Order: sequence, then C-alpha cells, then structure tokens
Amino acid sequence: MKTRFNFEHLHTDPSGARRGRFITPHGSVETPIFMPVGTAATVKAMTTGELTAIGTQIILANTYHLFLRPGHDLVKKMGGVHRFMNWSGPVLTDSGGYQVFSLGDLRTISEKGVEFRSHIDGSKRFLSPEVAVEIQEALGADIIMQLDECPPHPAKHEYLARSLEMSLRWGKRCKEARRKDDGSALFGIMQGGMFEDLRRISAAGLIDEGYDGYAMGGLSVGEPKEKMIEVLSYAPNLLPTGKPRYLMGVGRPEDLVMAVESGVDMFDCVMPTRNARNGQLFNRRGAFNIKRLENRESEEPIDPHCGCETCKNYSRAYLRHLFICKEILGHRLLTQHNLFFYLDLMDNMRKAIEKDQFTAFKSSFYAAQAGDGDGGWSWPEK
Repeated sequence: MKTRFNFEHLHTDPSGARRGRFITPHGSVETPIFMPVGTAATVKAMTTGELTAIGTQIILANTYHLFLRPGHDLVKKMGGVHRFMNWSGPVLTDSGGYQVFSLGDLRTISEKGVEFRSHIDGSKRFLSPEVAVEIQEALGADIIMQLDECPPHPAKHEYLARSLEMSLRWGKRCKEARRKDDGSALFGIMQGGMFEDLRRISAAGLIDEGYDGYAMGGLSVGEPKEKMIEVLSYAPNLLPTGKPRYLMGVGRPEDLVMAVESGVDMFDCVMPTRNARNGQLFNRRGAFNIKRLENRESEEPIDPHCGCETCKNYSRAYLRHLFICKEILGHRLLTQHNLFFYLDLMDNMRKAIEKDQFTAFKSSFYAAQAGDGDGGWSWPEK
C-alpha cells in the first residue's frame, strides 16, 4: 500500500516562521518549500535529473494545460505524470481554475462549473469540480487542488462574497468526487480578495469541510504590494497549524521571506523560469538583467556566493553572449541559476528556523538586497 499524505509541524521560530515536513506517495518534502512550475509536465529548459541535482523536492503541473494537450487519458495510459515526464518525486497539480478564469470572454461561469474555449483551437470544453478531480486523479498527482473561482482584482465585496461561497460548494463537490484511494491529498483554497471578513468566512468554511492542506488564492493578481502584505499579516493564522499552508503564485524572493515569517509553508511561481528566459537573474543583491552593457566584459559570476553549476563555471560575459545570440544553452544556464537561487533561499530559511534565528536571517537577507556588506547571507547561531 502506498504511503498516505501526512504533514508534521516540526518547529515554529519566535518570528512565526514554521518548519515542517509532509509525506506523499512519492516521497517527503521539507518545508518551507518552493515548487518549480512544470505547467505542461516540464519545468522549461530543465531535465528532471537537473531538477534533482539543484535540490528540487516537488514540482507543480497544470490541469488545464494537460487536459487540453496531450489529454489526461493519454497521460494516464502512459503511467501517470510521474512516469510520463520521468520524475520520481512528488507532484502537485493546480486545478486549472486560474488559467480558465484568465480567459475572460472565452469562458462562462455557472454553479455547475466553467464552460470555456480552448486557447489552442477554440474548441468548447467544460471544467467542473468533478472533472477537475477526474483529470488530476488520472494524472496521478500527489496533491490535488480543489476547483475554485479566482476573482479578478479589484472586485467588489458583494461579488467576492458570492464567489467564495460558490468556491466552498465546489470544494465540497471535489471531496465527494474523489474516486482513487491512493494516498494523495486534496487541498482547499481560501479566497476573499483583500477583505479580512471574507477571508475569515472562507477559512472557516474550509476548516469545517476539512482538507489535507489549505491554500491561499487571490493574491499576486495585480493588487498593490502593501495589500498583499496586509492579507498575509492575518490570513495564514486563520488556517490550522497542523496542516500545510500554501500561498499560490507568489513570488519574488523578498515576498517569500515575508510570507514565511507570516507562517506560510509552500510556494510556487513561474518567475524564476520565465524571468530567466527574459534575461532577468536573481542574486543576493537583488535582480538584474544579463543584457546590461556592464556585463559584456564581466568575468564575475551571476552571484559569487552561489553554488550552482552556472555560477561555478560561467562568467556574466559568456552568459550575456549566449543570451544576445539567442542560444538555447543561455536559457538553460540562466534557468538553472534562478531555480537554484530560489531553492537555496528556502534551504537557508529552513536552517534559520531550526535555530530560532529567522529574524536575524531576514535582516541579513534584506541587508544584502540593499547592497550592504559583501552580499552574503549570515546570521548568528545559537
């Protein structure tokens, strides 16, 4: 019998940052964790062996995209998403709701679900809570997300109230639609926009229904940064301490540090991979673009403190050359660095939490971002 999903809350730093571990049918994951996004069953520009080598513990795949192409039935026939993409670790699948709702005029929402037109060929498709679960079970996901409505920002209080109530009903239908007893988890998703009263209603409804984990949706959707910070000042603590808390679609390195301090355990975002393909790189002193003229003759690595293969072996001058020439290797090396940077950041945060030194780590992180010191991360150890 396969291992069943289980979460263990190991430690809480005085700041509120949490250290945990969850077990899935395809292995364990140490939290807080960042999940590279493999939308179409591939983390762009990376092999699964390379993902393992840089410390990837779990990846995200997308229900909407795999539903449309190549189709969940084919993936199931090929042995599930793990075998299909040759990835032995855990996989979380987004329900596809965000992608559907981003289609705007191409979709119609009702209590039954969402009718939409494929962005590939314009064909009519239908996604309901039951269909979303059917697809994710066929893919063989370790963590399945409920179908919810992700409202736009800004949205009025009245609309958000109706929307979150429907999402709560959809979540219940997702639970009832489960057919496979394979040890996988089902996460509920909190909504409510920027309104604390609605976030509280959503959290209470989710907890009453009971899920294996809880996500926070409706953030990083265009709201001002201060609004996201305000929501994260209370929203994670509305959720159970004994279950993982997942902040969907966030974000920049400084957002991850802030959200971990707020009690968040899990993150995903396309930023490290997408930005790499556009030439933007992350390092301990912030973000910069490799295309800048100052990198043309630079023998320096992207980040002298980074242990990734890109930084150990290649100069900024060479990486800029590859990018300007549109060489595929350039995209691969830049992606490898950005993902390593994110995963290394999470590893450093886990270590700081274990030592009750997260506040000192946060100060060191922001000092480096501001250009103080040598750009390294350090904090006193007890």
